[in-house]
Amino acid sequence: MQLLVISALFGLAAAAYSPAYPEQSNRPQASFEKNARILALDSDVKEDSFRYNYETENGIKAEEQGREVDGIEAQGGFQYTGDDGQVYAISYAAGQGGFQAQGAHIPTAPPTPEAILKALEQNARDEAAGIIDDGQYNPGKYGDASFPQQQYRAQAQASASYRQPYKY
Repeated sequence: MQLLVISALFGLAAAAYSPAYPEQSNRPQASFEKNARILALDSDVKEDSFRYNYETENGIKAEEQGREVDGIEAQGGFQYTGDDGQVYAISYAAGQGGFQAQGAHIPTAPPTPEAILKALEQNARDEAAGIIDDGQYNPGKYGDASFPQQQYRAQAQASASYRQPYKY
């Protein structure tokens, strides 16, 4: 019990002397964000579509419009000023193909390796020729259709039952 009380007191003392969690006020944009006013706001929501846009005093702008088509299809964009002073802008489309964003600062995927491209081309040629590989084992495909499954199982069971003792 004494250990618990001493630990609690030690924890309180350490917390009292530790520096407070730094607030966002250290960020260059924080002074603009804290009390930013809305400069413009427009919204129109209908039964099968919507549209909105807004702009704030600190340079944040956003807009989106969408409609109901087998789910929701939407497109829009937004921009803001980063801590480095640079304006970042994103445009996007969302729907059956998922969320697809574009922006100059968004990293791009590396090019597809040549070996993968060749394999995809071979797969397309095989499929066009009627060769379908569904991933299941087909003994006739590999010329070993006569290999008896029972013999294989017996060999596997025999080898599994043989154990050598550990040597220290």
